[in-house]
Amino acid sequence: MTDAINAIAAKILALEVELEGEFAKQRAGLRYGLEHGKVQFDEEVVRRHRELKMGLARYLLNARPLVALSAPVIYSLIIPFAVVDAWVSIYQAICFRVYAIPQVPRGRYLLFDRAGLRYLNALEKLNCAYCSYVNGVIAYAREIGSRTEQYWCPIKHARRILSAHPRYRDFEEYGQGERYRANLQRLREKLASEPQEPRIDSA
Repeated sequence: MTDAINAIAAKILALEVELEGEFAKQRAGLRYGLEHGKVQFDEEVVRRHRELKMGLARYLLNARPLVALSAPVIYSLIIPFAVVDAWVSIYQAICFRVYAIPQVPRGRYLLFDRAGLRYLNALEKLNCAYCSYVNGVIAYAREIGSRTEQYWCPIKHARRILSAHPRYRDFEEYGQGERYRANLQRLREKLASEPQEPRIDSA
């Protein structure tokens, strides 16, 4: 990459760190902390959350009929996503060891901490768990896919792609075949040298 591109990439990274810092400040005002991996709110916040909770019967009565009828379609997706989850886990367990690619820790992508929110009823908590699982599997599979792409085909596309994964910026420019083999080896070595992220409890 050119110096200008490296400078822009560094600015983006700095802005992401700054943004996360602002999120942390915002979270600090919500009066909760983590103890042994579990979220703990102040008693006053817990009391207010309980007051905000909508009972399950009222929640169901307020639901639009078409929304209720669409629920089986939404929940049917659990089957293909569970298959993807299992399949990519098996894939990386076998192939990443062969390619000397660090394993992607599944628990870092599947987080189920919304169940502790007292202002959600049982169905809302179920919906949150479902969304957490589906989006977590997508993020988990995407990271496995991005590491695979870096190993096998780190070449940018001729056209701009939307929401490219973070590894994409290091890929070889489209059509620059003279440097491709050397860059391929460099990116494989860079991938192999990445530290193995610790596994965490996803529950």
